[in-house]
Amino acid sequence: MATAYIALGANLGDRAETLRQAVQRLTALGRITAISSLYETDPVGYLEQPSFFNAVVALETMVAPSVLFAALLGIERDLGRTRTFPNAPRTLDLDLLLVDDAVLATDELTLPHPRLHERPFVLVPLAEIASEATHPVLTQSVSDLLEALPDRGGVGLCASPGWESTRSG
Repeated sequence: MATAYIALGANLGDRAETLRQAVQRLTALGRITAISSLYETDPVGYLEQPSFFNAVVALETMVAPSVLFAALLGIERDLGRTRTFPNAPRTLDLDLLLVDDAVLATDELTLPHPRLHERPFVLVPLAEIASEATHPVLTQSVSDLLEALPDRGGVGLCASPGWESTRSG
């Protein structure tokens, strides 16, 4: 069994419901052991779009990283994601952040996620559920990576109705 950390984001449609559906779909790939709180975050890159809801889940899985990544893309598609341009608004974004201490670089997948250490909207929820997880290339804990960020602005805890039921089961 490996532990995979997956970031979830959405800024179109019913963001919380889409993330709840994505969490439900992830259960087909393994056992969810932790789900962060839901955060509302400012867009990055392309700024002329709505704010995002973001969260991170920990998934115990026997699925190989490349197969897991392909499954995440399938969930995105099934829940309405269409790719138009980089950083475009989206119904769902699933990013494979870490899989244990795997280091991988293929045309399709890079582990750990190449911008993980730069993104407060990923590090804040990841630190909530796995502060001591270690970035296998930078050899720093998630909490240390978060502490090193020059700016954690634009990430706020969100009280979305129903998210707590997703987190508890």
